[in-house]
Amino acid sequence: MEHIRTGKVKEVYRLDDGTLEFVFTDNISVFDKIIPSTIPHKGETLCRTAKYWFELLTSKGIRNHFIEYIPPNRMRVKRVDIIEDYGRIGPDTVNYLIPLEIICRYYVAGSLMDRVRKGAITAEDLGFPPGHTVVSGEPLPLPYIEATTKLEAHDRELTAGEAKEMAGLTDQEYGRIIDTVLKVDAIIAEEAAKRGLIHCDGKKEFEFDENRELILLDTFGTLDEDRWWDAAEYVEGKVRELSKEFVRQHYRSTGYHAELYEARERGLPEPDIPALPPEVVERVSRLYVEMYERITGERF
Repeated sequence: MEHIRTGKVKEVYRLDDGTLEFVFTDNISVFDKIIPSTIPHKGETLCRTAKYWFELLTSKGIRNHFIEYIPPNRMRVKRVDIIEDYGRIGPDTVNYLIPLEIICRYYVAGSLMDRVRKGAITAEDLGFPPGHTVVSGEPLPLPYIEATTKLEAHDRELTAGEAKEMAGLTDQEYGRIIDTVLKVDAIIAEEAAKRGLIHCDGKKEFEFDENRELILLDTFGTLDEDRWWDAAEYVEGKVRELSKEFVRQHYRSTGYHAELYEARERGLPEPDIPALPPEVVERVSRLYVEMYERITGERF
């Protein structure tokens, strides 16, 4: 087994048979920064949540790269080439990671609301009628879908045209990716509703296989990639974050988020991200375990 990559929260190994093994660590990251704190049980809950969704999607005929779950925090998956030179990707390239993250939003929240406040996105952009005042927490008229970079140091928002050119996609292939995201999210929303959850948004990643057929990969439907709210509280007018957004809000409240993004906008050295206080670590760990059970309906 050969170690080939260290991600923000996963270690990746290549096995002798050419498949990959993901090891889910207890690391946690926000704003493209790895926090110098570990969250007990986080790696296992992410791995087991991803397994739950992969097995469900397989039963519904949606192709993905999952092969086998290895308790407690490992997963075997099909291997795919990572091509960092976009110029080498074209309409005939096969067996490669599509270098995009596809984000689909169903509610106004998080960074989307930040961009609305800054004027970078208008109400009309989101499908609201002219003159509408966008309010945090409200449902969007239509799913709002964006592509961002996958292989760059910081995620960069792309137009549909930029995404297709970068990833070597035809219009039809890009449309197929969007259709698959909406289909997967419909399954997630249906399952979440059974357990009193609202699935607000999430990201998906894909590859092409040796026949240039679309394959869903990496992880999704977890607390790291997706945003969840409590449905009963939402009906009462309350929005309670049940995802990694809780950690992002911690750093917003301390001022670190503003300091970091000011440095990025001005091209200055980025400040190191502080560790989480012990009480926050404990609360986040408990959240990951509780949400694993709630999302999957299984005991941890």
